[in-house]
Amino acid sequence: MRLRIKIDGRTYEAEVEILDSAESAPEYPPYPPAEPTFIPASLPNSVAHVVPEQSSDKECRSPVMGLVIKVNVEVGQPVQAEEVVIVLESMKMEMQIAAPASGVVKNIFVSQGRAVKVNELMLELA
Repeated sequence: MRLRIKIDGRTYEAEVEILDSAESAPEYPPYPPAEPTFIPASLPNSVAHVVPEQSSDKECRSPVMGLVIKVNVEVGQPVQAEEVVIVLESMKMEMQIAAPASGVVKNIFVSQGRAVKVNELMLELA
């Protein structure tokens, strides 16, 4: 194939051969993926005391720092295990907090719109 090219006002003629794109592509050796590594971070001493050794099965604690979106129960209301009792928002994600066991709501320590810290007691069952 012959082409005419104009560069800086001067005209050139060139002969061009079109190759198949698969033939002209350079071959690269396969790139092996890096091995995943995990280095657990240690908690600072000021945070380590917040997480208790064992949590009562009659308490609902906040697993994250966030904002209470909705409280689905009232004091005196019976609840079943795994029933959603509180909805939290953390990092623009909604998290449903379920009752750890069946029982009656004894105390509610949070309200809609309130910010909670990690491991803060939100609800207690009797």
